[in-house]
Amino acid sequence: MRRIMLVGVLAAATLAAQVAKDPGVRGGPPGAGGIVSGMGSDGDSLFAFLVSEFTQLHSVTGTLGNETGNGLGPGYNANGCGVCHAFPAIGGSSPAVNPQIAQATLDGARNTIPSFLTHNGPVREVRFVRNPDGSPDGSVHNLFTIKGRVDAPGCNSIQQPDFAANLAAGNLIFRIPTPTFGAGLIENISDATILANKNANQLLKAALGITGRENRNANDGTITRFGWKAQNKSLTMFSGEAYNVEMGVTNDLFSTERNMTPDCNFNTQPEDHVVYGSDLLAGGGTSGMQHFATFGRLLAPPTPGPSTASTVRGSTLFSAIGCALCHTPTLKTDLSDIPSLNHQAANLFSDLLVHNMGNGLADGVSQGLASGNEFRTAPLWGVGQRIFFLHDGRTSDLLQAITAHASAGSEANPVILAFQLLPEPQKQDILNFLRSL
Repeated sequence: MRRIMLVGVLAAATLAAQVAKDPGVRGGPPGAGGIVSGMGSDGDSLFAFLVSEFTQLHSVTGTLGNETGNGLGPGYNANGCGVCHAFPAIGGSSPAVNPQIAQATLDGARNTIPSFLTHNGPVREVRFVRNPDGSPDGSVHNLFTIKGRVDAPGCNSIQQPDFAANLAAGNLIFRIPTPTFGAGLIENISDATILANKNANQLLKAALGITGRENRNANDGTITRFGWKAQNKSLTMFSGEAYNVEMGVTNDLFSTERNMTPDCNFNTQPEDHVVYGSDLLAGGGTSGMQHFATFGRLLAPPTPGPSTASTVRGSTLFSAIGCALCHTPTLKTDLSDIPSLNHQAANLFSDLLVHNMGNGLADGVSQGLASGNEFRTAPLWGVGQRIFFLHDGRTSDLLQAITAHASAGSEANPVILAFQLLPEPQKQDILNFLRSL
């Protein structure tokens, strides 16, 4: 009897050991955060300057200690691009320790930390789904204000939004930083290439209910591709909007303060702008916003980890069950005036289209042509060293992120079902493959 019981215990333990699980953030060097190959020594010098610009911290006046960038606020989520785009290297996504907690009271600021920000949670921005009158909102509402800061004398009347009431009413949605690795390659993929890939494998996609579509710019009709809903056309637009929305720094693209509380507006002109005068005549005079965009263009894609027998099997299974129909492994770039981006293979694992992800992931916010339940296929390069997953960072477990793709109305339902029906060792191979990217 004891022998039978022992065999049963061992069998149960063996079965438990076979249950697939996320192997976790891949160790070793980040393999990211550097310049695209082939730029030469001049490119290295330029990139070092761009990194210094991207990591610069901002204050209201630009005169505080190491916070030499000016124009912070009146509302902000952080005081520098590199604060949020930090892991596993500069240009990435949210680090393990949320820097926004310290931002709340930096330099004397008097902010209450919202309940949805935690020390070990993801960096978040907040959008309200609806306005008080019930009409659509969807815009970013800054977490913090400059009230009380030592460089904002007299700023007393501005208030943080009422996050608690809106959270209780189900009116808040969250976004985490999108990694910017390889962004220059993504920007240089032509509309024609995106559409050709969309139209490939139509019979198989139709059989699986995959009907992704491109998001487009309302003015010129071209395909947009940056952001969680592919709402931004270019890295310049992406950078200008983030500069204004995330830090409150007005610029040549977004020249008006978002919050016009009179005693908290210290500058009515764009705080980041092209420098006019002799520098401009000499061909210089670029703005911080342009530096951020150039940083993104020259930021190399992540280097994957070493292959193993398991990751090779996982790669095959990833395609066999249909994941690669949306997470397209490779798209070719077009002709570029930056040689390092010219006709390159971008191994991004995305079709850059938006897809209906169902009620489980829907956020109720429309951007461009993307509806409240549509999201861009998130590029998977670098996912092996990412901590937080999905648009709102709701999980750090890659397996949970995969299964969350399935809910009522989701285009991914048949593919996720195929994944669920795999034997546990094969699921593990797919997880190992993804963590190798």
